[in-house]
Amino acid sequence: MARGLRSRKFVGVALGALLVGLGIGQAMLDRASAQAKEAPRFEVDPFWPKPMPNNWVLGQTIGLTVDDRDHVWLIHRGNDPGNLDRTELAFPAANQPRVSECCQAAPPVLEFDAEGNLVGSWGGPKAGAPYAWPESNHGIVVDHKGFVWIGGNGGPDAHILKFRRDGTFVAQYGKPGARKDPASPDAKPVFTADSKDMNNFGRVAKIFIDPKANEGYVSDGYLNHRVAVIDLDSGKIKRMWGAYGKPPTDDPLPRYNPADPPAQQFRNPVHCAEMAVDGLVYVCDRPNDRVQIFKSDGTFVKEVFVEKQTLSDGSVWDIAFSKDAQQRFLYMADGANEHVRIFDRQSMQELTHFGYGGRQPGMFLGVHSIAVDSKGNIFTTETYTGKRLQKFVMKGLGPIAKPSTAPTPWPAKTGN
Repeated sequence: MARGLRSRKFVGVALGALLVGLGIGQAMLDRASAQAKEAPRFEVDPFWPKPMPNNWVLGQTIGLTVDDRDHVWLIHRGNDPGNLDRTELAFPAANQPRVSECCQAAPPVLEFDAEGNLVGSWGGPKAGAPYAWPESNHGIVVDHKGFVWIGGNGGPDAHILKFRRDGTFVAQYGKPGARKDPASPDAKPVFTADSKDMNNFGRVAKIFIDPKANEGYVSDGYLNHRVAVIDLDSGKIKRMWGAYGKPPTDDPLPRYNPADPPAQQFRNPVHCAEMAVDGLVYVCDRPNDRVQIFKSDGTFVKEVFVEKQTLSDGSVWDIAFSKDAQQRFLYMADGANEHVRIFDRQSMQELTHFGYGGRQPGMFLGVHSIAVDSKGNIFTTETYTGKRLQKFVMKGLGPIAKPSTAPTPWPAKTGN
């Protein structure tokens, strides 16, 4: 009888402890669930940036970064054919007639302060310059030493350029035209990929700067199929990898089909390679509708598919992170579906998104690049016919709206 009583007491105590433990565990789950029900909220600022001088207009806004002063830098294609019906070239021939009072293409590199004032402008091809301006500039970043890096995805663009903030040329890494097929005619050259080339690149989409290691992560990109990591002082390639951390190859792939097994290499373009504070590198494998995540040495961690049924230009265009210490949220530009997507970075679960196709503030046409300032505000650029820079003001955390009913990021109404 005593033994049975002691046994029942033991079971009761154990059950009580289990219930307490379950209660604590459930409380933790509830807190996690409560956290998962919150996401950053944004409102578009329709008055940012301020008007530019000289009747300047933007072409395809193809690169974006925010520096350590919260200055917003972009690079665009002001002399692309899509502007020629209304714009004079930024660098016109001497005999080019004036079209009208409106408009002129702004210089390719533009720097805006935090209030949206244009405070710097430069760039473009120059006769006798010690560098070759990209045939089609693509991507811009300002590093921790104040140097400005530019890539290019035009036919012969096998190089990266490095400037000071004022546009003073510093260095060129890689040789333009290095990937030209010698058998192709000069009038219509053919350029070939070589994702194992240690001296040249293959149409660079973007560069990420790791100041601690003094390295740049090159999304190499529109011709090659790799991430290449360079030393920022010499421009030398230190290491590289392809999809799943394997050596990159240039083997042809069939047309993307979401029903097929995942492609074993990156497709063109490899559009970004962004490092988070924990050292993980997030690679935009754009036409494969996926993010692949790596350690900094190229060790594969996992992949996440995003709107896998997206064809054409793919869904994963660019990535940026929230400004809290853990970078809890990942922001993704999706220029095919015209959204900025917000993910919980640890789980890589999409929480919500904002924006959809259109020309009004807060809408997108070809949302291409995304960056975040020190206050958590988001900036985006648009390519194709979008040709625009937009600012989305961080308004704190709030309940998650289902993506199907997510509100447009317009400023909240005030008054009666």
